[in-house]
Amino acid sequence: MKKLLLLAILGCALQVANAQDYKKVQTPYLLNQFEQAKTEIDKIAADPKGQNKPETYFWKARVYSTLFKTEATRVKYPESGKVAEEAFGKCMENFAALKADTADLKMAAFDIYSTSFGIGIKNFNTKKWDSAFYNFSIATEYSDIIFSKKWSTSSQPFDTTSILYTGYSAQNAKKMDDAAVFYRRLADAKVKTFGGETLIDIYHYILVNSSDRKDSATFNKYYPICEELYPKETWEDYKFDYISKNYKLSEKAGLYEKENAAGKLDESSYLHFGDIFVNLTKEDKADLDSLQITSYAERAKDAFKNAFNKNNENAIAAFNVGVIYYNTFNTLDDRARANIKAQQEINSSKPVEKDPKKKAVIEAKYKTLLDPLKKDKEALEKPTADAVDGSVEWIERAYNILKLKKDNGTLGGAEKNVYSKSVDFLANLYAYKRDKVRGKDNKLFDEFDAKYKIYDGLHQ
Repeated sequence: MKKLLLLAILGCALQVANAQDYKKVQTPYLLNQFEQAKTEIDKIAADPKGQNKPETYFWKARVYSTLFKTEATRVKYPESGKVAEEAFGKCMENFAALKADTADLKMAAFDIYSTSFGIGIKNFNTKKWDSAFYNFSIATEYSDIIFSKKWSTSSQPFDTTSILYTGYSAQNAKKMDDAAVFYRRLADAKVKTFGGETLIDIYHYILVNSSDRKDSATFNKYYPICEELYPKETWEDYKFDYISKNYKLSEKAGLYEKENAAGKLDESSYLHFGDIFVNLTKEDKADLDSLQITSYAERAKDAFKNAFNKNNENAIAAFNVGVIYYNTFNTLDDRARANIKAQQEINSSKPVEKDPKKKAVIEAKYKTLLDPLKKDKEALEKPTADAVDGSVEWIERAYNILKLKKDNGTLGGAEKNVYSKSVDFLANLYAYKRDKVRGKDNKLFDEFDAKYKIYDGLHQ
């Protein structure tokens, strides 16, 4: 019994000794002698008996967070912030066993939060983006702890300011994916404004970032949120940016056919699909033959026609249809000219032969060479004429819409360019039509020549 009693007495003595050790930290700390408190807590932390105790971590967090808070001691002890964070983390791991006053632990969290935030602001204002991101990240981490533990009197679930500035800093530091992480936190909570200003740009960023990363799950999650929060904004551009970056050409065509058949496409969608099919990338063209490229041009033409059908004041859509016809005309006309040149070269190489028998042999030989070219030239006449007529029809539609706007003084910047190009194209087309009937139909010649002079005069 005496031995047991002696052990109990020794145990009490150790507890009293340990309590006295923390008093050596607490007393100078309460007297604002923070460096003396640091010396004492460092001694305890270096002793194997005290280094892993929750109270040791608590006082280390409290003392070092205070040193970190004051600029003079922060400069003197540049690692004070990291030491405070590590110690605070250990406190949170052993939170249930911690006997210290929670109010004191709360103050350590506030010190780390407010100091990190203040340093982040200084870095942000001096455009030290990496440092700003680092410090705002810490501020956000500690604000999350403060709110989760309900240590703040505020009822909000998180610190919007810290999260937003962490995202801004990451974006400016070219840490694009990190910025998106913080912006998505705000989007998850459907935060629309900050300080009276709209946050729509962070929603733009989220969609572009997910498109760039080919992250369909993220894009599909936030796209409807964007539409919900900002219903007056046009979000379709971002949808088609995602499609352009992440769909194969055949998948884009399949999507167009499917949604067009289902009647799901509006004017804007048709314009987007038209742009996709008419502006094929080099990579797309590398995998296609000329007939396949032509088929995509036809899809583009169909899409632009459908856009115009949705809005018959859309001069751009009409002009684009006309330009596709015009490009077809140029391709066929170049082919016809090459055909004529080939015939001329063959004829010029034909030897002169007076002997009737030999001449007949030569004529038969050259006829074999020329006949396919003549047939090809004849076969080109109708599709070329159709392409010319289609181009005239649709570009004149665009011209008439834009001329009315021009006369009313409402012609926009992009529309001025289209108006000017419409005049140029129409002058070229009517010159071609006029020359095709020269010496064959005087009435049509005069009609086409008059049209040519109108558009050529407007160009001048």
